[in-house]
Amino acid sequence: MKNNQTAAETPAINRDKVIIRTSVIGILANVLLVAFKAFIGIMSNSIAVILDAVNNLSDALSSIITIVGTKLSGRLPDKKHPFGYGRIEYLSAMIVSGIVLYAGITSAVESVKKNIQPEKPDYSVVSLVIIAVAVAVKIILGRYVKAKGKQVNSGSLVASGSDAMFDAILSASVLASAIIFMLTGISLEAYVGAVISVIIIKSGIEMMIETLNEILGMRADKELTDKIKSLLTEEPEVQGAYDLVLYNYGPDKNLASVHLELPDTMSVREVDRITRKLEARVYKETGVILTGVGLYSINTGDDEAARLQNEVREKVMSHDWAVQFHGFYVDTEAKEMTFDVVMSFDISPKEGLEILHKEMSEAYPGYNITIAPDVDVSVTE
Repeated sequence: MKNNQTAAETPAINRDKVIIRTSVIGILANVLLVAFKAFIGIMSNSIAVILDAVNNLSDALSSIITIVGTKLSGRLPDKKHPFGYGRIEYLSAMIVSGIVLYAGITSAVESVKKNIQPEKPDYSVVSLVIIAVAVAVKIILGRYVKAKGKQVNSGSLVASGSDAMFDAILSASVLASAIIFMLTGISLEAYVGAVISVIIIKSGIEMMIETLNEILGMRADKELTDKIKSLLTEEPEVQGAYDLVLYNYGPDKNLASVHLELPDTMSVREVDRITRKLEARVYKETGVILTGVGLYSINTGDDEAARLQNEVREKVMSHDWAVQFHGFYVDTEAKEMTFDVVMSFDISPKEGLEILHKEMSEAYPGYNITIAPDVDVSVTE
């Protein structure tokens, strides 16, 4: 286990360095943009430019919180928190979304005031050039931050990069309204400011919902679960991998449990060997720690058992809400039958079990039938 911890720490340290370095670049760029835009907005009496500066200020604050969250989440596990502090990143993302939402509401209030008591702006060519440069800076910054976020699987950086690209569009709209005013004398300042505030509020709400989903727990990534199941079933003895559940303790910090179908002729020693081998391989190729491996026993050398399995599968899978059938084992002498059924969210497990127990009892009288209902967590077929 010691080697696993060492291997896990190195990518985590490199990931943290990338996030912090990228966030620092974002802070510096946004602080400069805030200074320039605030100066231009005050000098030209432009509410749209001032609100654009406020938006950049919220971006800078978001980057600071991202750094703090990354530092705290990188703390080593201890007695009180044996799974580490990775989930702090989700809490920091929640704070960031709150800041964005507050900035949007504040901007909306100011825009309404300017609509009630409008003031004509006074732009200069220099101010327009600076706004144009700001647009270019935001585009470059957004693409860079988003690329780095995807590289290290950081939701905060990806969101920041997308937000920066969006900011570039907002700044371009401010630039467009300024040019229109200089050419026609028509002031769209207050209206552009109102649009910007609405967009900022929408962004804050979306960020908050996304973070809440992470905290509540979301369905595991299909590509990752497919890869894990593929790795497990590549082993010749493994006839199937089911009930895969991922437990997330922060970005790229996943534990998992799974059930494997193995022949009923395998010894405990053979099972121990194969599970250890699979745990090591899954961790090496996906970074997921396989903490629990349950087993399903497969009937071998019994034609009657195979016939019964096909019959039961056909009966179970005739229901639209039955997503998957697995873990079947039958003892024809003891009259015992067990199997698992993955049910969709269209039916309650209790109702599904009642239907299946009634059907199986009628089809196989005298059998003691045990059916385990499973939740559709990572089923991909």
